[in-house]
Formats: sequence, C-alpha cells, structure tokens
Amino acid sequence: MNHTSAAPDRAPSVILAHGAWADGSSWSKVITRLTSHGIRTLAAPLPLSSPQDDLAALERTLERTEGPVVLVGHAYAGAVIGATRNDRVAGLVYVAALTPDEGETVADVYYRDQPHPKAPTLAPDADGYIWLPETAFGDAFAPDATDEERALLAAVQRPIAGACISTPVGRPLWRDRPSWYLVAERDRMIPTGTQRFMAERMNADVRSGPTDHSPLVTAPGAVTDLILEAVRAVRPGRQSLVP
Repeated sequence: MNHTSAAPDRAPSVILAHGAWADGSSWSKVITRLTSHGIRTLAAPLPLSSPQDDLAALERTLERTEGPVVLVGHAYAGAVIGATRNDRVAGLVYVAALTPDEGETVADVYYRDQPHPKAPTLAPDADGYIWLPETAFGDAFAPDATDEERALLAAVQRPIAGACISTPVGRPLWRDRPSWYLVAERDRMIPTGTQRFMAERMNADVRSGPTDHSPLVTAPGAVTDLILEAVRAVRPGRQSLVP
C-alpha cells in the first residue's frame, strides 16, 4: 500500500478518540504536550450513538488532515479507530482500549474477565443509552484523578448507546498497521488481563504503567511518550509505513 504526503518530512498528524462517558476535553493534557512538540493534533468528537455514527465522525476528522496520521483511542474508541480503512492511517495507539477482533463485539472483550469489585454495574436507560453512575468516576473510571478533575469528567460525560457495544466489528485495521498499546495496571474498568490479552493478540508494541483507567488524565506524560514513539516510528523517510 502506498502512503503519500504533501510534506514527506513532516511528522504525522495525531487524531485522538475519546471513549464512552467522555468527550474530547479528556485529552486536554495530552493535546497540550503533543502540540508543544509541533505535532498537529485533533480530537474526534464521537457521538457514541452507533458504531456507524462514531466511524463517520472519525472520518470527518481525518478529512481535516493531510498526509499520514496516527490514530489514538481510549477505552471504547479502540473499536472505533480499528474500524476505519483510511489509507493515510500509518499507525494505531491504544490507551487502556478495547480492541475486538473480526466478528466480536465490544461487550465480548469488555466482559471477557471477571470485573473489578469496584467496576460499575451498567444498564441502558429507557432510550437505550448507558450512563456511568457519578460515583463510578471516583471508584473506577479515574480514581487517581483530583476531585476537580473527576467532577469535570462527570459533568461532561456522554452516554453510550447499547448498539455501540453490541454490534460485531469487521476486520480491524490493527491487523494491517503497526500498533502500540498502553496497559493500565490499576484499571478498574477493563481488567489488566483483558488488556494484555488484546495487546498480545494484536502483536502490539506494549508498554504498561501503574495507572488507572484514564491515564490520558492521570498519567498524560506516559500517554504522550507512547504516541510520540509511534509518530517517530511511522514518520515518512524514517521507515516504511507498512509493517
């Protein structure tokens, strides 16, 4: 596959995709760090209303860039970044993310292992959307965050439609692109064993750290370092963009 860019020596752009119960603001600390390195960075605003809607939102964000792109997904968004077939995607970075394989659903991998004792019980509302209980932001979603950060995360949360986690996926892009995975060793939402299983199945370049489910908020330096590693690896002129 041939990847081209109008500026061959320019670092790839980075697109960040947020997970369930979050929005693009969850990436604010990582955005600040990446832009300080001169990397064009965008956050894709996922509606979390269906897999098709989320992929369409990601594609619209891709259209705002030129040349090679590194996609980064947190949690549920791992399934979203894996769904694109855009030729300009040079690499994929997964941050405590869910990475269903062809024919699997997000729920299949999310519920693969016994949940953490403090993981929330999830159920759709009358409209088919799943909200995260406010107490879960401190108990499981971002226990390492400050009170102020958790209050903000709870205030801006976006519910996720049941269809997003119950629809089987097609062939994921990580089967055709290099990938990196950050395992969150203190994750109370997605068991660490599940994360390691997915990362190894993907043949991803794995890093791990003593972080909670939301290292983009609570350990942004580690997340940024992994993204920069991926950007350097796929940068045009440094090596082939195809593994």
